[in-house]
Amino acid sequence: MARGLVAHLAPRYGGHTDGFLDGEGLVLSAIKFADEVQPAYSAGVLLLIAALAVLVLLFLIMKLKLHAFVALILVSFLTALATKIPFTDVVPTMLTGFGNTLASVALLVGLGAMIGRLLEVTGGAQVLADTLINRFGAERAPFALGVASLLFGFPIFFDAGLVVMLPIIFSVARRFGGSVLTYALPAAGAFAVMHAFVPPHPGPVAAGELLGADIGLVLVIGLLIGLPTWFIAAYLFGTFTGRRINIPVPELLAGGPVAEAEDAQSRPLPSFGTVLAVLLLPLILIFFNTGLNTLATAGTIDGDATWVGVVRMFGQTAIALLITVLFAMVALGRGRRSKADIEQIVNSALGPVCAIILITGAGGMFGGVLRASGIGEALAGSLDNLGLPVIVAAFVVSTALRVAQGSATVALTTTAGLMAPTVAATSGLSSIDLAAIVVAIACGATVLSHVNDSGFWLVGRFLGMDEKTTLKTWTVMETLIGSVGFVFALIVSALF
Repeated sequence: MARGLVAHLAPRYGGHTDGFLDGEGLVLSAIKFADEVQPAYSAGVLLLIAALAVLVLLFLIMKLKLHAFVALILVSFLTALATKIPFTDVVPTMLTGFGNTLASVALLVGLGAMIGRLLEVTGGAQVLADTLINRFGAERAPFALGVASLLFGFPIFFDAGLVVMLPIIFSVARRFGGSVLTYALPAAGAFAVMHAFVPPHPGPVAAGELLGADIGLVLVIGLLIGLPTWFIAAYLFGTFTGRRINIPVPELLAGGPVAEAEDAQSRPLPSFGTVLAVLLLPLILIFFNTGLNTLATAGTIDGDATWVGVVRMFGQTAIALLITVLFAMVALGRGRRSKADIEQIVNSALGPVCAIILITGAGGMFGGVLRASGIGEALAGSLDNLGLPVIVAAFVVSTALRVAQGSATVALTTTAGLMAPTVAATSGLSSIDLAAIVVAIACGATVLSHVNDSGFWLVGRFLGMDEKTTLKTWTVMETLIGSVGFVFALIVSALF
């Protein structure tokens, strides 16, 4: 099972099976060793074990209501035993997959949550929405709310961002009239797109790490695909649906924002420029890193130059977010909050994301076991025989998991774990291909939101819709987002 051994060792050196010991003189010997030793079972048996592992995982989560974190650990352990990974290597394999995923995911998700919490509590979200509506005008209020949600959705999770924006959405809907769907769907779709397609959200971050994709490039490709996807599948669909289905503004939250937002209104609010600077700073830093890397690869600049290394270091996603958190603490808190208040705000951001971080790490553990067992290579061989491109297979698997268990993050992470060995075993994939595959997985994890998805109930209940209307509006919009985004991902992969 040398291929499995190489795959087992690879995560320790960046998640790749080729070149993970480059410069040490051991790559060729490791690959040669991989060719000499065979997995414990045939490809057919390994694929059957993988299918059973996914079914058991879904059964534990959906039927037995076992927490996803516990379920993923248990299934990872059972899969390791079933594929005959040596007993002495079972726990190290599990811990390697878990630790490597958390090493980056925990930083990005935690720092991103802090930025979002600071914007929320200091009134930055309200300032952003009000300014954009005033500049775009009443007729384009749905577009303004959508743009505000896209910007605010960069650092904050879907459910938290939607809840914070709902009082603003309802206020605008009362001011200008019409169905609340006209204003709510473009905003909800914006949060859904950003949450699924763009780091530092846990799904795309975990998928990028598991597939060995450059997170900065995933961010760039995610935005390039996500923005037109939002315009077509959320904004145009939302305004069209609002004209067809009249849903009055619910009385829920009619009294105004939550207590923290009311407290923010009693204090001086940050300027629009300050809020925009907080949101754009990490993007600019990350774009510098990605741009310089592209120029260095093309030979336009010297990639070994000191200044290039320094700028790229500050453009690494974790450092960019760290700088942004520090900037936000000063810019949003100065003259408005005490140092103790700021510390409490950023501390309160971490609690809600701990479960998501741990689930994501457990998904990485599952992926690590699949890599070590040789299942990924078996799946790659099967896909080659079927002639099914990796990006299409990733979308199909992610869609199946999304429909079966509901959680977009679990679908993203589990699919990435299943596909990571296949991607590693597929030659000729560029860095853009890897980023496009991550987005394709995100698209599959977005479609067909229904009764097993918490977002389905969140949107339906807050907007005062019954299940049938929610299926006709929210479910259709989510399916459009995933389908349109996947088409764009295919185009990007084909062209670049």
